Amino acid sequence: MLTHTHPIDIETILREVSYRPPFPPAADRQAWAGARARLGERSTIAWIRAAEQAAREPIPSLPASLWLECKRSGMREGYEDPYYHRRTMMRDLVLGECLEHQGRFLDPLMDVIWAICEESSWVYPAHHTDLADVAHPYIDLGAASTGFDLAEVDSLIGMELPREAGQRIRYEVNQRLFIPYLTRHDFWWLGNTRDHKVNNWTAVCNAGVMAAAIYLEPDPARLADILAKGVRSLEDYLSTFDEDGGTSEGPGYWSYGFGSYTLIAQLVEQRTDGRLSLMDGERMRRIASFPLNTMLSPGAYVNFSDAPRHASFISAMLAFLGRRLALPGLLDLAREPFSNEDSGLNADFNWRLRSLFWDLPTADGAHVAPARHDWYSGMMWMIARCDPADPDALVLAAKGGHNGEMHNHNDVGSFIVQAGQEALISDIGCGKYNLGYFGPERYDFFVTSSLGHPVPVPNGQLQPAGDTFAAQLLEHTSTDEKDMLRLDLKDAYPKAAGLKSLERRLELHRNSGDGVALNAGWVELEDSFSFINGPGSFETALTTFSPVVEGDGAVLIKGMRGELRVGYPADTISARVELYHDIEFEDGLKDVNRVVFFLDEPASAGSIRLEIVPIPPEAIPGA
Repeated sequence: MLTHTHPIDIETILREVSYRPPFPPAADRQAWAGARARLGERSTIAWIRAAEQAAREPIPSLPASLWLECKRSGMREGYEDPYYHRRTMMRDLVLGECLEHQGRFLDPLMDVIWAICEESSWVYPAHHTDLADVAHPYIDLGAASTGFDLAEVDSLIGMELPREAGQRIRYEVNQRLFIPYLTRHDFWWLGNTRDHKVNNWTAVCNAGVMAAAIYLEPDPARLADILAKGVRSLEDYLSTFDEDGGTSEGPGYWSYGFGSYTLIAQLVEQRTDGRLSLMDGERMRRIASFPLNTMLSPGAYVNFSDAPRHASFISAMLAFLGRRLALPGLLDLAREPFSNEDSGLNADFNWRLRSLFWDLPTADGAHVAPARHDWYSGMMWMIARCDPADPDALVLAAKGGHNGEMHNHNDVGSFIVQAGQEALISDIGCGKYNLGYFGPERYDFFVTSSLGHPVPVPNGQLQPAGDTFAAQLLEHTSTDEKDMLRLDLKDAYPKAAGLKSLERRLELHRNSGDGVALNAGWVELEDSFSFINGPGSFETALTTFSPVVEGDGAVLIKGMRGELRVGYPADTISARVELYHDIEFEDGLKDVNRVVFFLDEPASAGSIRLEIVPIPPEAIPGA
């Protein structure tokens, strides 16, 4: 990692190393013939057809009233959908022209470039709800990414467009990105402060500005200033990862944030002929290994907070990191079909371009088998697998942490139990992204409150937000027989809970317990509590998208491929099932079952112990 490098040092290197375009321009037909060969005839035809479709379409309008729709209704899609579509058109047209090089896509491409340059702002309205102030431009994810895209488009095809198109790109990128980046310090994502910590924005925004400057800024001194400022800011981004390389944003945002870090690290190395590196050291290897360590089964990942369960990764990124950091597991992961989708026809422009010129692994390769046990000490994440060689085997993922994490949910102590590649006890994931979801009412949503997570509810109290509401690690062990995590959860609840103590113990047992079929293992959960001021109520819950059947001393969570039997001591504990209808998620409305286990009588102290046993399909009567 490059640390505290002075702009003068960077300028010296930039003056000594001649600039070479990172990718060949469209006029280099030998290079693009090689790209066509790597892409294959069928995919080449599909990419050119996408360009033909873009050439036929009108450029969607982005009026001011559409911008204000986000502020007025809270909905983002009205403006963002046509905003994204413009950029998709630009991507398809430039790549179609580079692959075919007949000139028929140049005018439509020039038109969409001009339209993007004429936008009053490149910012998403959700990030700046008032109409754009062109005299005081803001830099967000959209603005930085647009500048990056325009710079790469100019590098590929700028010589074949009217000279004024390139001048316009340079003028707009300078006004919207370079000048505010160099002269202002009011962008929260630039660095950690007492009141605000950085997240994936820091990687994406810095990478966009730095990359655009590498392509477009002719003055080595000014480029050095931009790179030096970016490198310093990226150090704060890396500080968001714990000592084991984990990020509380989860695997999906790892792909987005660390993907941007990977893009700019490669460009900086290329521009400086390897003399400046942002990608060295064991810490980089630990961060890059995050998707391997958080895999539940092929295509399914730990999805605490706003992370998607079915994360998809970019095969070009995985392959680059696998080779650059000597991590063969990432090369294997890049071969998996679910990892390849984001390097194909629907990929972002930057990664789609790189999929043509970076070496990708062949499709055949070893199946990715994660380790039996993974642990992220800073976040208190434990991922325990009964048999990592069997993707259908039982998996337990659990977390401690605190309620001030990135993309935070109030979920200290949450956990996931997966069997048969189904998360039968689920972290239900992120809700619908709208203005309110990231506003003051964030924790009024079911999905972000502790009500929507498998955590205790002492004396009717939910967990509040804030990093002071946290778990303390009491014990973490891993043996051949079992993996165990024991947490003190008392401080995750408000004083009104009246807690003297609250401990949660989660264990994955690899031996066969009572009723466990075929050595499938089982999970044990025990919540032990005591109250300060005498008897109180205590309950603990499980969350699931699957149907639940109540029985005597057990409930059955019935999945598509198997079941979980959750046993409890019926002499002191009862259970009920609460159905929450039409919870709003990014992919639509879903019903969520909340299975609640509670004490029959108020108590000053006690415990709730559950035995969670997988029942495979062959052991289910009538299956």
